[in-house]
Amino acid sequence: MSAAAHLGASALADAPAVTLRSPDGARATLLHHGAHLVAWQPAGGEEQLYLSPLTDCAPGKAVRGGVPVIFPQFSDQGPGRRHGFARLHTWTLEETGVRGEHAFAVFSLKDNEATRAEWPHAFSLELTVSISGQRIDIELAVNNPGETSFDFTAALHTYLRCDNVLKAQVEGLQDCTYEDKLQGSTRQQWSDVLGIAQATDRIYWAAPQPLMLRGLGQKVRTGWDGFEDAVIWNPGPEACARMADMPPEGWRDMLCIEAARIANPVMLAPGGEWVGMQTMLKVG
Repeated sequence: MSAAAHLGASALADAPAVTLRSPDGARATLLHHGAHLVAWQPAGGEEQLYLSPLTDCAPGKAVRGGVPVIFPQFSDQGPGRRHGFARLHTWTLEETGVRGEHAFAVFSLKDNEATRAEWPHAFSLELTVSISGQRIDIELAVNNPGETSFDFTAALHTYLRCDNVLKAQVEGLQDCTYEDKLQGSTRQQWSDVLGIAQATDRIYWAAPQPLMLRGLGQKVRTGWDGFEDAVIWNPGPEACARMADMPPEGWRDMLCIEAARIANPVMLAPGGEWVGMQTMLKVG
């Protein structure tokens, strides 16, 4: 099955994918590559995720936009590959269907020779996406079927679409401490409202929730469970112009609000499981 019906002329249109449709008309599309959510339209609404028109999903490449699954390492917060390897591998579609008002899909990824070459642990991942009405739930489950413990960091690197990020704002971060990755400093958010006027790369530790993205004719509320931190990221014009998989002005059309587990890595004992969920709700 391809994503052609939902992604149109995108370079991903012929990629193996599954498209979900709930009884009330909500839609979502996930690629087998990375179990990558690349489209979400609430019932009766417009597309809420940003997907770069220049992206591709060739083997070993990450898709730019949507919701990449970050595992077992966030960014450069460790010795491994930046943002880990989960988004680069082909996942297995375990189940898809409709239950009551919800359409859902379940994908899985298990350790293999390629993953063990860069991260020597047995693991299994399961990503479940469920849509209905104005809401989407994205659940990441990590299991340790091996004989030794391992630790990891993770995130759902969500790219939200903006008509103009310069006129958008994130609400709900007042009094939260954050690491400014661009300035190399730790600060406190004094205002409840964060505007995006330039390149932004912040990790908000123990972030409050929910957070609200408010833009031109747009309100999306984000909350999470199991995750603890939030990442707010936009490359800004200079960095965006250097990205081969983004149009030069693409930074104006997106803002990442990510549910993340960074400050306190998860330590998973043999036989253990960790579950994190991000929920987004289109408001109004």
